[in-house]
Amino acid sequence: MKLDILVIAAHPDDAELGAGGTIFNATKQGKKVGILDLTRGELGTRGTPEIRAEEAEASRKVLGVAIRDNVGLPDGFLENSREYQMRILSFIRKYQPEIVLANAVSDRHPDHGKGAKLISDACFLSGLQAIESEDENGNVQQAWRPKTVYNFVQDRYIHPDFVVDISDSWEKKMEAIRAFKSQFHGTQVGEEPQTPISTPEFIYFLEGRAREYGRSIGVAFGEAFTTERPVGVKGVFDII
Repeated sequence: MKLDILVIAAHPDDAELGAGGTIFNATKQGKKVGILDLTRGELGTRGTPEIRAEEAEASRKVLGVAIRDNVGLPDGFLENSREYQMRILSFIRKYQPEIVLANAVSDRHPDHGKGAKLISDACFLSGLQAIESEDENGNVQQAWRPKTVYNFVQDRYIHPDFVVDISDSWEKKMEAIRAFKSQFHGTQVGEEPQTPISTPEFIYFLEGRAREYGRSIGVAFGEAFTTERPVGVKGVFDII
């Protein structure tokens, strides 16, 4: 399946937290969107990889995402190695996205910044014809490079290069986040240790951050992104 957007993120729930509204905006417009989780989140304090896989699937349905896949890299130990680049490259060539949304370039969790660089390099290498790869059935893949990579903002504040208006998609974003019942306040199952993201304060933080970025462009809620190169527009009237 060829995708318009492929969201590549280190952990299940990263895509929802950083770009859930942008994802739903796109699927509402009829765009084909996929999510590729790099790890299964197996080092998480709460839940299990099996539970988080079920939650990821539930969230996929909420957002109307066409596919959700997992590379199976080790949680907590991402590195920008040839092995990991090649494993991600095969998914990029498989889904041929026009746009890739990726982890924040710098963040509290080391996997996020490392993942951002790993994803960026894999996208570039995927466009080199001299690099050979095969799909899961052993078929030779064609080179493919996405037109652009945008990095969403996560825990730490980053001054954005652009902000997406997600006002009409805010409730769906939060519904997708709540699908991860093992992780967040008000949705937990069973008695598990408290974490920074399972407190009620974290939910308030998410709303505050979205309102802050939204206010910066004159709307209710926004999601922020940084770019690897300048964003081109046809004219100044294309800008809100």
